[in-house]
Amino acid sequence: MRARIRDRVHLAARAEERDLAAVERHEDTVAPAEGRKRDPVDRQVVLDYEAVPLLLREADVDELLSPEDAVEAVEACFERLARGVVENQPRFRLPLEDGLFHVMAAVDRELEVAGLKSYVGLRDGARFVVVLFAADSPEVLAYVEADRLGQRRTGAATAVAARRLAWSGARTLGVIGCGWQAESQVECLRAALPGLEETVVYCRSEERREDFARRFDAEAAEWYSEAAAQDVVVTVTSSRDPVLRGEWLQPGALVCAVGANRLQARELDNAVLERAAFVCCDSRAQARVEAGDLVEPVERGVLDWLEVHELADVVGGELQGRQHDDDIVLFKSLGIAAEDLAVAKLVVDRARERGVGTEV
Repeated sequence: MRARIRDRVHLAARAEERDLAAVERHEDTVAPAEGRKRDPVDRQVVLDYEAVPLLLREADVDELLSPEDAVEAVEACFERLARGVVENQPRFRLPLEDGLFHVMAAVDRELEVAGLKSYVGLRDGARFVVVLFAADSPEVLAYVEADRLGQRRTGAATAVAARRLAWSGARTLGVIGCGWQAESQVECLRAALPGLEETVVYCRSEERREDFARRFDAEAAEWYSEAAAQDVVVTVTSSRDPVLRGEWLQPGALVCAVGANRLQARELDNAVLERAAFVCCDSRAQARVEAGDLVEPVERGVLDWLEVHELADVVGGELQGRQHDDDIVLFKSLGIAAEDLAVAKLVVDRARERGVGTEV
């Protein structure tokens, strides 16, 4: 069944204009355009401030940030995005000899912070950091190691989508993927949907599957289709090829596709998009440059960008999202800097209150 456009046409057109503007900003370089003068900056002001930044290590973040905290912070972030007080810059990547350097940035005027998350991904691992600035003074607030932070905020975004888009009788969770990111998906979804009674997990490694099931009180499935036949279905893999087929989905399923954030990778086959009555993502501008799960179906005529909405519009009340209990609904998660800033601000404030971290 072809995805149905249910929102108002003027909202979609306005969102399209926002997307194009955001992509243009994304394609701009750090240097000013030729002939453009930089705004003058009083160097003395920059050098004379007295604030001392805080350094938070991974263990500090783990102590300060619970799944419940992350869900509430990310949901509030989407509410601010809906009100237009947050500016988000899509991720860009620069090549390294053996990997990629990733940068994503945002400004949250209500929280009065600006910042970026950057990370280096190499064959033998990755290292993440959020740099948090004050938005109203030349002040670096904190440097936050952000592996745990990013894991929790990713799970939290899925949980916010599930709160708003899962059908009211959802009781079962299926997870395809057994890695680090899958852990926070389960933790945050259980925090947001206390009615979940059963979790079914599948990944190709039997040893990892059984270990994950034991640690998270879940059932280890024998094949992908078992995890896919649940009320809420999460794909959180590193696969380049689809791991979820639309034919496996039950009526009323909410699909949260988390793992693929490159144009060359897809977790969903076209049948998932064809069956979806409502499709949304965390950032349409970012989806246009890195969501293979959406870009390729659009190119093939399976989907139109006017059928792709933003979760912020659902959270903010401009769109209803799910119309019927038996609708299949899709949330494509990419992970955006606005979420990282919101969670980092919460962690830094809490660290200051509790005397956690190191001043540098």
